[in-house]
Amino acid sequence: MSTLAHTMMTAARSADSGLAGSGELDRYPYTEAPAGERAAARAWGGSDSELGRASRRGAASRGRGLHGQLVQQLGQMIVSGDLGADRPLVPEEIGQRFEVSRTVVRESLRVLEAKGLVSARPNVGTRVRPVSDWNLLDPDIIEWRAFGPQRDDQRRELSELRWTIEPLAARLAAGHGREDLQQRLGDMVEIMGHAMGQGDAITFSRADAEFHALLIQAAGNRMLEHLAGIVSAALHVSGGPVTGCDRPGEASLAHHARIVEALASGDSAGAETAMRQLLVVHPDVERVVPAPREH
Repeated sequence: MSTLAHTMMTAARSADSGLAGSGELDRYPYTEAPAGERAAARAWGGSDSELGRASRRGAASRGRGLHGQLVQQLGQMIVSGDLGADRPLVPEEIGQRFEVSRTVVRESLRVLEAKGLVSARPNVGTRVRPVSDWNLLDPDIIEWRAFGPQRDDQRRELSELRWTIEPLAARLAAGHGREDLQQRLGDMVEIMGHAMGQGDAITFSRADAEFHALLIQAAGNRMLEHLAGIVSAALHVSGGPVTGCDRPGEASLAHHARIVEALASGDSAGAETAMRQLLVVHPDVERVVPAPREH
C-alpha cells in the first residue's frame, strides 16, 4: 500500500471514531440533538416535530462553533419549509431560542442572506425568501435539500447535473495531459481499491470525492472548476437515484481506472465514455439518463 493510501485510511478511521485526524473533512454523519436542546425548541414558537427536524442533522455544524451551528439550524428550517417564505426572523427571538449572542445571530443571518435564503431591509427586518431566490448551487443548500422533504428532487437534479458536468470534464482533461493530476487520480484509484478490499467505506468515499474534484481541476476550465462544489456535495449525499460512485464495487472501481487510462493515452472520447458508464451503473439512474451505446 502506498504512503498516501495508508495516510488517508488512517485519517478516515480516526474520523469514524470521533477523533480529529490530519486532513479531516468537516462533514460527518448527522447526530441527534441533545435532549435539552430539543426540549428548548418548543419555546421558540414552532411545533415539536418542526423544530426537532432541524436538529436532526448537523453535518455542517461540527467543528464550526456556535456561528456554524446556528447557520446549520436556521438553514435547515428554511429549506425544509419549517420557516416559510416571508416569515420574519427576529434576532432577539433567535438569540433566546438558541442561547447565543446578538453577534452570532447577526453573522449567521448574513451568511444565510449570502445564500439567498433571507433578506434584510430597513424598516422591514429580516425575512425568509422564496425558493426562487435561493442559491441552489450552494453546497450547504444542496445538502440541506438532500436530507429534507425535497430529497428526491434534489438527488435527481444532482444526477442530471453531474451527467452534464463530469463527462465534459473527462473529455477536456484527456486533452490537457496534466501528468501530475493524472498521477494523483491514479493514486485515488489505488486507495479506493485498498479501501474496498478492507471494507473501509469512509476511505473509499473520500478518495472518490477527491478523484472527481481532481478530474474537474484537470479539465483546465476555470468556470467548470466553480462547479466542483456541486459534484462534491452530490458525493456527500447518498440515496436514490444513485450512481456507481455511491455503490463501491468492482464495476465502479473499473470505470474509475478506465478514466485514468484514457487520460494517460489522451483518449478524450474514451474518457468521456468511461465517465458516462460510471454515472449510470445503477438502474435507478437509467431512468434519468440513458446508458451510452457501445460503438
